[in-house]
Amino acid sequence: MDFELWLKKLADFLVVAGVPPEQGPIAALGLVFLCITLLSLIFILLLLRRNSRAKDAPTEIPEETESVDEKPGRVAEVAAEQVALQVEVEEAPVVEPSRTPVELPADDEPVSLFQRMQQGLAKTRSSLVGRMDALLGSHARLDDDFLEALEEILITADFGMQATQELVQALTVRLKEIDQSEPGQFHRVIGEEIRARLKTGRTAWPVPDSGPLVILVVGVNGVGKTTTIGKMAKQFTDQGKKVVLGAGDTFRAAAAEQLEIWGTRAGAEVIRHTEGSDPAAVVFDAAKAAVARKADVLILDTAGRLHTKVNLMEELKKIRRIVDREIPGAPHETLLVLDATTGQNALIQARMFQEAVEVSGIALTKLDGTAKGGIVVAINSQLDLPVRLIGVGEGVADLRPFDADEFVAALFANN
Repeated sequence: MDFELWLKKLADFLVVAGVPPEQGPIAALGLVFLCITLLSLIFILLLLRRNSRAKDAPTEIPEETESVDEKPGRVAEVAAEQVALQVEVEEAPVVEPSRTPVELPADDEPVSLFQRMQQGLAKTRSSLVGRMDALLGSHARLDDDFLEALEEILITADFGMQATQELVQALTVRLKEIDQSEPGQFHRVIGEEIRARLKTGRTAWPVPDSGPLVILVVGVNGVGKTTTIGKMAKQFTDQGKKVVLGAGDTFRAAAAEQLEIWGTRAGAEVIRHTEGSDPAAVVFDAAKAAVARKADVLILDTAGRLHTKVNLMEELKKIRRIVDREIPGAPHETLLVLDATTGQNALIQARMFQEAVEVSGIALTKLDGTAKGGIVVAINSQLDLPVRLIGVGEGVADLRPFDADEFVAALFANN
């Protein structure tokens, strides 16, 4: 009753203030509700502010104190400990930071060169030969259906359309030689046909009439040009040859620094300019230095911008002219580095560079990182270029001359 009386008085007050009489009770009730809401909000804000202050306040950790009366000799003990600690610090020897240069990890001891090749082709062997064996087991006869399925396997392994069709046509003629219950016979026949389509690169580098052997290394960014150059340099120096490296890739950031690391490891001198310099000027200085120092080998790195860029190709032509002027007959080898994991894109790159700079051989890197090692056959089949070197691992010895017989033997080993 008290609340209703108070509410009626509030309504009468609002009517006097100008609220219509019929709306007085509703206005009074709304005003009461509004006041309660405002008070609630104020209360909540006060609580939030209090909690915020409590969180921000530093937590005081009570210190452990000792009474002087309880441990009368403690002050003297602490003083003695501090003096002893100071003496130990003063007498401790000062250790100078090591100035020994960080060396790149050395190669593991090879079990055998053939086993390295086997390990490098493990992914291709598992995918390609494994699928072939499964195909043999799933077909009652070596008929057209079998050959069609085999064609698909070869194409997906990056053998390329041309090499695949040639292999299938040859196998069609030789199917009568194969006992389907003996997978080894099928391996032998298809291995022979693959070998027949592979060109083996020269077993030795060309020998110039005078001056150093000059190897110009080209290829797009990311294919492993600099690493390939470093491994080649190490192999040459291990043979007792004097090697000079020309850091002609002045476009990519830190390319020269990366080459210097390899040069230090290989014991080769690196000729470089600042980043952004004219690559032709670097090649000129490198050629002069190689002749003056009576180097046995000069390896020239180059920029690897997109192979579709006309300027890059013109730059490579200019480099060839300059090195030929300083060392007649050079470059004696123009090595195109291709990444095996890029598959058919590698063939496109090869055609572009072949047209621009007269490529004489291929270095196929990262063959151990792909299950599509058939790209080796595609390159040999579609391009008139030998695969000169292949990379089947991270070690220096894993960059090795390509041998077609060894490649086929490793591909079908233990199958």
